[in-house]
Amino acid sequence: MNAPFRYAICNETYGDWPLAKACDHAAACGYSGIEIAPFTLAPLVTDLSPQARGDLRRTIARSGLDCVGLHWLLAKTEGFHVAHPDAEVRNRTVDYLAELARLSHDLGGRVLVFGSPKQRSLLPGVTPEQAIDFIHEVLSRLIPVLETTDTVVALEPLSPVETDVLTTAAETCRLIERIGSPHIRLHLDVKAMASEETPIPEIIMASAAHLEHFHANDVNLQGPGFGAVDFGPIFAALDEVRYSGWVSVEVFDYAPGAERLARESIDYMRRIESDLG
Repeated sequence: MNAPFRYAICNETYGDWPLAKACDHAAACGYSGIEIAPFTLAPLVTDLSPQARGDLRRTIARSGLDCVGLHWLLAKTEGFHVAHPDAEVRNRTVDYLAELARLSHDLGGRVLVFGSPKQRSLLPGVTPEQAIDFIHEVLSRLIPVLETTDTVVALEPLSPVETDVLTTAAETCRLIERIGSPHIRLHLDVKAMASEETPIPEIIMASAAHLEHFHANDVNLQGPGFGAVDFGPIFAALDEVRYSGWVSVEVFDYAPGAERLARESIDYMRRIESDLG
């Protein structure tokens, strides 16, 4: 084992818990980071005043956690799309992503996980090639703000069930290489990787040079250890490529309850990590 993994959890796991309570519970479970879904803070992040942002940062810090950054960037918003044929829509999207980068910086976070399947999927009249070109344009225009805020957009390949644009890690890495900025990197998600024909450890090995962030979950939409996915080979691959970023728990089925999901997920991951030696 090269170095201990850094574990985080996404705050929406806790539903309507106040952020302070969620952070305290995550810290008590042994997490060292919290990842924030912007819609849990405000309908639009432009609604958050500097004072509110400062209060949020202090709330996270008081629990002893680090803010990892943001994910679900465009969830529950309207009027944004990175692959829209209308330049004005793309302009609005660049502006809003820039504000998300500023928010992440204000909270002490670095990573902006870009999944947002509905805001990148193909629209009528747009070819897959055009969609990639539009995304390239949007992200390239965002780079100056990412440089100023010292943040990174981590592009997330998603399964074909969720979107029809950037559905494999290899395709996503090609776009990252085309953009050519250290502020545009790769995010990998276990649930999404499980939809590919290539085994998950092989995906990790092949894309390691671009890997910025990692979500731990299961194909059953619950936490690691709650389903059939064996994290042993996955963690072994992360260890082999000397991954030093966060391993962040993200779930979509909250039926087991926030407390159980949080505690049993990290307990399982620690057992797997311990088995690596």
